[in-house]
Amino acid sequence: MSLQAAIIGMGRWGRTLVDSVQGRNEAGIRFVAGSTGTPDKARDWAAGQGIRLHDSYEAALADPEVQAVVLATPHKLHAAQVEAAAAAGKHVFVEKPFTLDKASAAAAVEACRKAGVVLALGHNRRFLPAVAELKAMLADGRIGTLLHVEGHFSGPGAAAYKPGMWRADRSESPLGGMGGMGIHMIDMMVNLAGPIAEVAVTSTARVLTNGLDDTTAMLCRFACGATGTFATLAYAPRCWRVALYGSEGWAELTDHEHLVYRPREGETVVRDFPKVDIERAELEAFASAVAGGATYPLPLDQAIHGVSVFETMIVSAASGGSHAVP
Repeated sequence: MSLQAAIIGMGRWGRTLVDSVQGRNEAGIRFVAGSTGTPDKARDWAAGQGIRLHDSYEAALADPEVQAVVLATPHKLHAAQVEAAAAAGKHVFVEKPFTLDKASAAAAVEACRKAGVVLALGHNRRFLPAVAELKAMLADGRIGTLLHVEGHFSGPGAAAYKPGMWRADRSESPLGGMGGMGIHMIDMMVNLAGPIAEVAVTSTARVLTNGLDDTTAMLCRFACGATGTFATLAYAPRCWRVALYGSEGWAELTDHEHLVYRPREGETVVRDFPKVDIERAELEAFASAVAGGATYPLPLDQAIHGVSVFETMIVSAASGGSHAVP
């Protein structure tokens, strides 16, 4: 039987999540209810999806048919919404950023642990087959000793953020593209190289005039000893790239599917992986974890650590100095 879920937040991304699984019995999850801050805009769409539209988050939590909630809501709401779901005994899938500070992330995780509910975080690039191959390269020695990681995730979306939109609020979108894009790459770097120990960040607005930064760059040191660089540009053509540089070879993954590996000796290897619906994959993994299957493949200590890195990046950008990640 499919997990009965409520979608909380029916903007563009909430609808994308629903569309990825709705009507597919094999996905193991079905949206039956939901709520949103602008119900009049979502009423027809919700009806078309067979979703009961509640007038509040609290009402959705009180719906006896709802076993889980999927949160596609403003960042600042996540922590309280996760804790409320846990108190109601509902499993939780929450979009990124998980929360905006380490203390609230840890409290949300603890609330779910005490309630015995599954908590999953929507870093969907963990479900890319090419990322599994990068992890295999690190494990089997093809990269050798990891020396350096490069990450980049950019796009022009922030140019469309207008006054009154929650994403245009600097408290919701600190460091420009970090909330919408960059936090995904921070998770990718942690997934591949482990905890980040120290960061130094510069963030500024060179083009945007809506109050948000458009250029954010980071230099970091991982706990393993490797270094890293990262950039997210909120007003640039789309770019997604992660690269690993090691003592025995380097590997670069671009646009999710195109992987190049160059060993110290021998021929360069180029592989193109099939496209995967990573939104569907993450929701299927969440439903499977709730059903007693494999644990959701993003450890909660890494979810908390990713928030801690983000919080420390904000501090570093404000101070202009390097800061240890607590």
